[in-house]
Amino acid sequence: MSSTETARAPFDPAVLFKTAFLALVAIFVLVPLLATLLGGFKSLGELRVNPFGWPTHWEWQNYADILFSARYWQLLRNSLIISTLTVTLTLITASMAAFTFAHVRFYGSSMLLSYLTLGLLFPAATAVLPLFIKVRDLGLLDTYFGVALPQVAFSLAMSVLLLRRFFKDIPYELLEAALVDGCSYVKFFRYVTLPLSRPILATVGTITFVNSWNAYLLPLVMLNTDALYPWPLGIMVYQGEYSSEWHLILAFITLTILPTIILFLLAQKHIVAGLTAGAVKG
Repeated sequence: MSSTETARAPFDPAVLFKTAFLALVAIFVLVPLLATLLGGFKSLGELRVNPFGWPTHWEWQNYADILFSARYWQLLRNSLIISTLTVTLTLITASMAAFTFAHVRFYGSSMLLSYLTLGLLFPAATAVLPLFIKVRDLGLLDTYFGVALPQVAFSLAMSVLLLRRFFKDIPYELLEAALVDGCSYVKFFRYVTLPLSRPILATVGTITFVNSWNAYLLPLVMLNTDALYPWPLGIMVYQGEYSSEWHLILAFITLTILPTIILFLLAQKHIVAGLTAGAVKG
């Protein structure tokens, strides 16, 4: 027998605890999604007696009826327009503000940044009345911009904080060398900072998109025309029309949350890279 024996790795209770905790979190997240998906394939009677099990008979017609209805695509179009406007305006304004706070030194920058981050303390519900009055005075009630602009305002604080941290990790020597060569701040921002910041831009864009896609309160207050409703308001109307047809409602919910799930799966690499950038130094 060899005198050198392979040492066994000691048992680490912390690893077991973390694994169990993550598994529990995954169950809490995946079970409702799976139950919603499978519920859309059941008949109403089977859904009542078997809400969480696999369907005994797959009702594909539930999903087909929704996919071939004009109403579903109208709601998706409205949600896509509002979310795209919100993401575009948020990325433009937040990236410019974050670059200024990260690289441009001016009097009162710290105080202004602190004032901006105060927006994290106030949810949109606290400002519904003044927002409604301001949007009405601007003539933007019952328009896409009437919903998108307040959503941009409430997403700016977190977006600026995330982008500013990433921008500060870009070597300052790059900016100094660019300024010496005659490059302006605007050109450095356009041709150096933005190309290097794709991970964090994808992260902020995805988070903003999902928040806008699932927004309910602001569209409810700002929109009056049924033809402009995004999907969260559409599901309210749909539930009113089919109050007892829960299998159709579950199928409708599954199809409306599917775009955000696909977006997260496609952007998950960039999201992890953007959120962990600068976490490790050296």
